[in-house]
Parts: sequence; C-alpha cells; structure tokens
Amino acid sequence: MSDRYLAFANSNFGRRVVSTLGLPAPQRLERWQAGRSQPVGGALLISANGALASAASACLNKLTSDSFSTVEGTFGLPRWTAEHGPKLKALIFDASELSSFEQLIELRNFFQPAFKGLGKCPRVVILARPPESLKDPIAASVQRSLEGFSRSLGKEIRRGGSVQLLYVGKGAENQLEGALRFFLSPKSAYVSGQVLRLSPCAAQVKDWTRPLAGQTALITGASRGIGASIAEVLARDGAKVVLLDVPQAKDALIALAARLGGQGVALDICAADAPAQLVAALPDGVDIVVHNAGITRDKTLKNMSDALWDSVINVNLRAPQVLTQALLDANKLRDNGRVVLLASISGIAGNMGQTNYAVSKAGLIGLAAAWAPTLAKRGISLNAVAPGFIETQMTAAIPLGIREAGRRMNSMSQGGQPQDVAEAVAWFAQPTSGSVTGQVLRVCGQSLLGA
Repeated sequence: MSDRYLAFANSNFGRRVVSTLGLPAPQRLERWQAGRSQPVGGALLISANGALASAASACLNKLTSDSFSTVEGTFGLPRWTAEHGPKLKALIFDASELSSFEQLIELRNFFQPAFKGLGKCPRVVILARPPESLKDPIAASVQRSLEGFSRSLGKEIRRGGSVQLLYVGKGAENQLEGALRFFLSPKSAYVSGQVLRLSPCAAQVKDWTRPLAGQTALITGASRGIGASIAEVLARDGAKVVLLDVPQAKDALIALAARLGGQGVALDICAADAPAQLVAALPDGVDIVVHNAGITRDKTLKNMSDALWDSVINVNLRAPQVLTQALLDANKLRDNGRVVLLASISGIAGNMGQTNYAVSKAGLIGLAAAWAPTLAKRGISLNAVAPGFIETQMTAAIPLGIREAGRRMNSMSQGGQPQDVAEAVAWFAQPTSGSVTGQVLRVCGQSLLGA
C-alpha cells in the first residue's frame, strides 16, 4: 500500500505545508538497486585515530571511490572540511580509544562539523570495543556510554539517515568489511539506532556481487509478502532457494520458485510429521535457514481462547525450534550455516491485543540468545530480525489512525518495505556474518516503541 503522506511531504507544495505547520517530514529512503557497483554512493569521512579506523581503512576503496579523513594524509586520504569538502554520504568514527570521561568531547568534535556537511540518506557507523572486554571500569563506562550517544544521534540525523554502533571484539577486525558494506549502504535503509557485537570469524566472502553463491537457503512462509522478498534477495545474492509454505499457498509458491530457479515445498510446519517431511525434501541439506512463517490471532487477553493462543505459539515459536532441531539431528544443516528468526518489535515493546504474538516473538529473541552458543561449536550463527511497521497486506488492513501512527512513530517517520527486512536477513546469511550470533537486529526505522 502506498504512503500518500510520504508522497505529499516530498512534493513541492507539500514541503511548504509540512514546514509551515511543523509536521513530520519523511525523506524518501534510498534502497539498493540491481547494478549498483559500490555500497556507498558518495563521499565517506573516517576519523583519523584508532586501531579500528585503521582496520576499516583497508576496505575503503571497495566501499567508495571518494574517501576523506579528518587529518590530511591519514590513511593516504585528503582532509575533509565542511567549508570545502563535498556532501558526505557516510561517516565512520572510531571511538575504541576513548577511555576517560574527558575524551567523550571527541564525539562532539567529530560529529558537529560532519553533520553540517551531510547529504541525503547518510549512513553513520561508530566503532568501539565491547565494554565487558575492558578491565578498567572507567573505560568500560565510556564505551557503554556510546549506546546513548548513537541512539540519540539517530534521532537527530534526519534526512533519511541512520546511525549504528558496532562493538568489535579483539580478532574481529577482519570482519568489518561485511558489516560496513551493509550498514553504510542502502541495504540498511530502514535500520537505525542499532547496537551489535562482532566476534572473530574465519569465514570470508569470495565474491561480493554474489556473497551467497554455492549455498542453499530454506525460507518458510515464502509465498508472498516479506517471505517472498527474502527469497528474491537471497536468490539475487547467489543462493539456491527452497521455498516453503502451507499447502493452500502451493500455486503462488511454485510460481515464485520457478521464477527464482528454486524449489517449492508445500508443508504445514505444525503437522506431526513436518520434521520428517522437511528432512526428506532436503536430501542435499541447506546452508541457510530463515524462519519467516508466522501468524497473528489478535485478541485482548480476557478474550483470548486456548485455540488462538496455541496456534500462534505453535506456528511462530515452537515450529522454528522443532524444524531446526530436526535439520540438525539429520545433519541437513551444514557446518558454518546461518539461521535467521523473524521476530518483531512487538516482542520487544509489547502490543495491545497481541499477548500471544508478543510472547512468540520475544521467545524467538530468547531462543537466538540461548541456543547460539551451542550452535557456534559447529560455526553456525543464529540471529533474530525484528521488523517494525512494514508496508504489507497485513498492515494495509489496519485502521487508518493506527496505521498512520505506526508509520510516523519512528525516527524516519515512515513505514519500511519488505525489501528492508530481506536485506537484513541476507546480511545475516552471509559467511562473514558468522561474527554476529545470538543477537537481534531491529528493522524499524528506529521505532519510538521499545527504544
């Protein structure tokens, strides 16, 4: 469903009205398009100091052809100034060496002039060290304070921009390229205010134009909406896709699978024999599993029947665990595999009339955190993606007032697209994303709910 207010706010007349009345002024977001050659479509500014900035500088020429530093000659780059430099599309700030409260002024010193030179839809990544890895309590406090800074900055950046904080563990520096390719590009258009931890991982991407080449991906709930978009993006990135959905959706499922050169599997994931059927449908195994299938059965708790409660828990929470375990037991999920669970910000912030749904989605986030250490012994990562308000058939059916509130109650003042969720899933599916596990990534435009 189209967002008429977004279209109005970006028209010549609409811009004047919105500015005069002080209404939300959402910027049309740039999203990844086929044929794009570099992740960053413009100038990039990197801070001059720090081991993480040095590590990141090694891949700058792969991110953009227009890089600058804050100090002339650092990393072989020219100096950028707000007065003479080009508009900035991306910022990288290394905060890893900030270890005293007095040094926090460096955040202001870097970002205040840089923000004056931002172009449309800019991307910001702050690099730091995990606070829990530091022995000095003051240094740990300083590193932890970056979470408040980055989230506040995400609410100030506007222009369709985003801000992320990456805690990079010792030995994970060589995984920065994959994270920067995602968070500094339009692939992360609707992701902001996020904090993730990178750990050491040996896996590398051989071809960034097809990072999933040679891998097989299973996507549940794949016949339409977000599931179909995930299938399309994973296929674009080189994966052979196996699409699964309920028998009632078989025609749409088979048609999509044929278009993507994949395989369709019509299966009720809650059936008693679903694990056996799934294993039989995957004789060669899989590298990537995306549990996207989910349902809503909304009622306030006082009106919630056993059937409504159980159906949501069984589809959304129980089935992903049962099916993943079946693949593991049958050795169908290969070593160094990737598992992605589709959660929701409802599982973080809660939602009236959705106690069953919120329980199931919060449970998925908990499952990722609890199960990840065990799966890591085989090099398998397990993460959750938590979408916010995404423009789908489901949200189009929401009453107008609630729908508009859902669209505007985030830092970007608009809803996301299925592609935004799919790009986040595709990043988690990449080999280098084995450096991230047991974590949750919100795709919500930095929603004000549960922030």
